[in-house]
Amino acid sequence: MTFSTLYNNAKIATMTSDKPYGLIENGALVISDGWIKWIGQKKNLPSEFRTLSEKNLEGRLLTPALIDCHTHLVYGGSRATEFELRLKGASYEEISGRGGGILSTVKSTRNASEEELFAESLPRFDAIIAEGVGTVEIKSGYGLDLHNEIKMLRVARKLGKERNVRVKTSFLGAHAIPPEFTGKADAYIDYICSEVLPAVHEENLADAVDGFCENIAFSTKQISKVFEKTSMLGLPMKLHAEQLSNLGGAVLAANYGALSADHLEYIDQNGVDAMAQSGTVAVLLPGAFYTLCETKLPPLKALLQAGVPLAIATDCNPGSSPLTSILLCMNMACTLFGMTPEEALSGVTRVAAKALGIGNEVGTIEVGKKAEFALWNVDQPAELAYRMGYNPLAEMIIV
Repeated sequence: MTFSTLYNNAKIATMTSDKPYGLIENGALVISDGWIKWIGQKKNLPSEFRTLSEKNLEGRLLTPALIDCHTHLVYGGSRATEFELRLKGASYEEISGRGGGILSTVKSTRNASEEELFAESLPRFDAIIAEGVGTVEIKSGYGLDLHNEIKMLRVARKLGKERNVRVKTSFLGAHAIPPEFTGKADAYIDYICSEVLPAVHEENLADAVDGFCENIAFSTKQISKVFEKTSMLGLPMKLHAEQLSNLGGAVLAANYGALSADHLEYIDQNGVDAMAQSGTVAVLLPGAFYTLCETKLPPLKALLQAGVPLAIATDCNPGSSPLTSILLCMNMACTLFGMTPEEALSGVTRVAAKALGIGNEVGTIEVGKKAEFALWNVDQPAELAYRMGYNPLAEMIIV
């Protein structure tokens, strides 16, 4: 039996690219069994839909449910002490070299049971989805062995089921070199490729595979080995690239047809051109830029001129971006990186969906897509990026 509802009296930011925000004034839409069947101005509503049960949205702004397409929100412990150290002059690399950074979180995450890890992560997850987010990407990468990487990914899946929110998982085994492999990075990559990644895939725990291509992490040659195995398993790829230096990670990601390359402060024109040609999304992470007090801006103008799609995300993690507000992330993208409010909203809807490979289902309000919306108490879409520390969400509508 088909169940349909008419939603009317809304400003609808469809986030299609035909006009600013794809905005429809005095808009209405018909939802049928969880899918969008019709959208347009109320005056143009086909007669076949005029007898449906109605929900009046009272002139509020309706957008696609937002998408946080890059997080590390499943982890144990805290790194507030490192925050203090950075403020006293220690660099991210120096802290990592002293055994801090990612490895300190690895220790805490390994020591937590699956139940404890879930309990620690759920409040962060709730904070993110409270701002109109209907899809959250969650990475592993703080386990760095078979048991703990699987534990993290199971917790990520459980978070989505607990709150009935879509979670897309990324296996990030190539995040850092664990203590037991100190000085043996190649051996660790071999272990990831031969044991951990196949087991993760066997349990269907990863929707994509990610890596950290950086001087303090892994080389392009090492990441290539991970990506070769990923290709054999038929999984999509993503990559942390050019955050602290330029190792050519963006070109590598583009050559493998990766869904996205993320951070990109140090990307050069070769990387920009490669991403433009492959369609790889640039995911910019202003929370990490802000927290680490970086000064090297991602080359926004070059990326835009080349036509590289731009997404933004919180990068929620315990060290470099303890951020759980996608709305503040939008504001940061505008004030720190020079994005427009429309580019910021597109970056957490339409382009973020592309960065996760789900653009055919969500990210815009169009006929044939899923009915997943955020309803806002604002007069215009730019207000979502304009305010700081304020959440104007009226309602999540996920049919």
